[in-house]
Amino acid sequence: MEWSIRLVASASIIVIFLILLFVMREAATLFVSASTTATESTSSSAPSGDLVPESYDPGAADAPSSSEPEVYNPDAEEPATAEPAGEPGAPGQFIYASKNPKYPEIYNPDTGLLPADIDDVESEAETPDTLARQNVLTKLAGDSWQPVGEVPKFGLAPLLIGTAKTTIIAILIGAPLGILAALYVAFFAKRRVREFVKPAIELLAGFPSVVIGFFCLVTVASFIQDLTGVQYRLNAVVGGIGLSLAVIPIVFSIAEDALSAVPKTLREASLALGSTEWQTAYRVMLPAAAPGVFAAVLLGIGRAFGETMIAIMATGNAPLSSLSPLEPARTVAATIGSEMGEVVWGSEHYGVLFFMGVILFVFSFSLNAVTELYVKKRLIKKFQGQ
Repeated sequence: MEWSIRLVASASIIVIFLILLFVMREAATLFVSASTTATESTSSSAPSGDLVPESYDPGAADAPSSSEPEVYNPDAEEPATAEPAGEPGAPGQFIYASKNPKYPEIYNPDTGLLPADIDDVESEAETPDTLARQNVLTKLAGDSWQPVGEVPKFGLAPLLIGTAKTTIIAILIGAPLGILAALYVAFFAKRRVREFVKPAIELLAGFPSVVIGFFCLVTVASFIQDLTGVQYRLNAVVGGIGLSLAVIPIVFSIAEDALSAVPKTLREASLALGSTEWQTAYRVMLPAAAPGVFAAVLLGIGRAFGETMIAIMATGNAPLSSLSPLEPARTVAATIGSEMGEVVWGSEHYGVLFFMGVILFVFSFSLNAVTELYVKKRLIKKFQGQ
């Protein structure tokens, strides 16, 4: 029995590690492809030897001139005359091609002056790979998300702002309700009520997200619009309310377990000193279970941060950088869920979506690690009197 438990646990850890490895590998294509593109563009813009064709003979009368355009209609128009030899681009004229990609090939065609230090300004920090990474990071730091277009924009700022807005609203609504419900079930509810309420709320954790999103889309959105008179039916407030419905069961379940694990002697001592039930629950039992309650809130934040379907259906799904909670928003998870199915495999857009997946994975993993390794450890020490 023991070896089977170890086998299942080891397999689970390996699967999680392989998933993280796959996501990070796909996200790395964003920087690898950018470096390759920069290297190719740099090599293509470099001078390729003599700019004058081998077959060109300046002394021949019938020598072709690169400045002479092709005759479009020889019956109606006379061929255009060649450019004077003194103009830029005339046959045989030297065109400066800079080795530095930050400068154009012709520095000053009017005067022909070429500064001697143009080719010397390139440093080790300005290699094609470094420039490509700087370009990618500049795109990711932008304030506009428009992945489809002639000039795609991959700014993560509106997505992070939308995620922060909906997550904060969800926690501000879900955490107090979940903690208060846990206090009621743990210390005030009768046994029969406790046996009914606790499983009912915990069953809400397994409720399909699409059903909650549909409820917010049809009912909550209309109620909020009628109540506030806002222009947009779907906004961050509606999305936050929907996410709070997914957060409440997690916060309630973990907080109730933490409150029930507090030694009953603390409650009995508080009541013996003349405190009321509410004073005992609020000032004695809740502070004693604070690490567990804090862990419940952290896990609720992770749940709201990574929720996809509710965010797609209830937030308006518009990548706006506005801080107003009454305007539409778009989360990181919703962007991945709505665009991954149509993205071109191996493209820059593909790499950006996997890069956002790495952000989600690291954020959720960090919250869970803090909860398991620090908060619960403190809770156990506190109960053991250490």
